[in-house]
Amino acid sequence: MSSIPVPRPGGRSARVQAAVHLATRQLLDERDRADITVPMIAARAGVTPSTVYRRWGDLAELLADVAVERLRPEGEPPDTGSVQGDLVAWADQFRDEMNSDLGRAMVRDVVLGRGVDAADEPCACARFSKSQLEVILERGKARGEQGPEVDVLMDHVVAPIVYRMMFGLPTASQADVRAWVEACVEDAAPRQRAGR
Repeated sequence: MSSIPVPRPGGRSARVQAAVHLATRQLLDERDRADITVPMIAARAGVTPSTVYRRWGDLAELLADVAVERLRPEGEPPDTGSVQGDLVAWADQFRDEMNSDLGRAMVRDVVLGRGVDAADEPCACARFSKSQLEVILERGKARGEQGPEVDVLMDHVVAPIVYRMMFGLPTASQADVRAWVEACVEDAAPRQRAGR
């Protein structure tokens, strides 16, 4: 089970979550992350620190929850007219977001908030990426195109982008992203022809 709390819809709970998230985002924009405390966030949000602790447990979980909301896609991936074009456009945007200062900070917060007990389940960020890739592949199927499996794209496109970012390796370039997507699409084509 995820360590990130799932908000209850509506009512006071939703108002508290919105106020605390807003206060956290504002403080993150104004101060160094290391200087932010739960009492500071609670005061800005107009709630008690015990409300924050009761709902999120600790600062790391709160920062992870805020990061997950910021990483949530705002809409469907761009439609370029082809599966390969859509995958390249999405992956390049993902690369840009993950390699920004904000993207790096959000990923760090999500990883720190999850803890070691959650290592065997996909985090919300992975679920967001998978859902975006599923939209692209379903859209392609509707146009009569086939594409690679979502897990193949996660392993061969998403994973190298995140791995390089997290471990201080050279950032994936646009050319890297294009090559990784092309390799996945080309590798899927013979398997799909054989399966017909």
